[in-house]
Amino acid sequence: MSTLAPLRLLREPWNTSEGNQSNATAGAGGAWCQGLDIPNELFLTLGLVSLVENLLVVAAILKNRNLHSPMYYFICCLAVSDMLVSVSNLVETLFMLLMEHGVLVIRASIIRHMDNVIDMLICSSVVSSLSFLGVIAVDRYITIFYALRYHSIMTLQRAVVTMASVWLASTVSSTVFVTYYRNNAILLCLIGFFLFMLVLMLVLYIHMFALARHHLRSISSQQKQPTVYRSSSLKGAVTLTILLGVFFICWGPFFFHLILIVTCPTKPFCTCIFSYFNLFLILIICNSVVDPLIYAFRSQELRRTLREVVLCSW
Repeated sequence: MSTLAPLRLLREPWNTSEGNQSNATAGAGGAWCQGLDIPNELFLTLGLVSLVENLLVVAAILKNRNLHSPMYYFICCLAVSDMLVSVSNLVETLFMLLMEHGVLVIRASIIRHMDNVIDMLICSSVVSSLSFLGVIAVDRYITIFYALRYHSIMTLQRAVVTMASVWLASTVSSTVFVTYYRNNAILLCLIGFFLFMLVLMLVLYIHMFALARHHLRSISSQQKQPTVYRSSSLKGAVTLTILLGVFFICWGPFFFHLILIVTCPTKPFCTCIFSYFNLFLILIICNSVVDPLIYAFRSQELRRTLREVVLCSW
């Protein structure tokens, strides 16, 4: 899959010539340096699945007044961010397929404008998706450690301000990225943002898991049921592993790619990694597919509303 302007240059760094890249890749040897040939149909399929899933989440939250709370508003915003990832992917892929088959002929100037619009959409969705993952982690942390004060801390007004701030920051940062994508400082900012979100989620979720284990141990010792404690601890550990594992697996390779662009754009090993850029994009789209399963569909109330939405019982 060919990517648009800045993303295309992220796959093929601007600070090395095409000839040098080819020579470096060839010099690295091995079939693994050829990358993966990912068909456009796979991008389309994953994009459609993600779009339908996240649309259902948004529809369910809007429909059920019991879900009109800060926590579900944040989940709704995450679903909208993931929808933007899907929509930008679908639009890009459809236009490319139509142009490749000669069905659609567009002037170069119009294509450039489309590039900028879609790139801004992609960058904004990436930043907002990461941001809302962090916001959801903070919200859950407050829910557990400040349960009695939660409604005074996370008021509707503060939730609205938080959501508006994330969307505004995502729009501004995507504009800056599309404008100055050749500057390594911009890439370093993106890398730093990802690392900050990774550390934030690690610290908050591990702290929450530690508190849950402590409570379970106390309950188990009082009720003399160590088996229940071990079972609950194992379930909590699996949930934590899935939560953080999915985040790292889906987002880590893309940001590792950015790190290599900054640190070693001409090294043979790095040029081999660059050839897998489409795989890294697939993982990001897969994250948009998995997010509803982790953050939304686990709620019994939301699942019930989803059934009503699917059955059109409005």
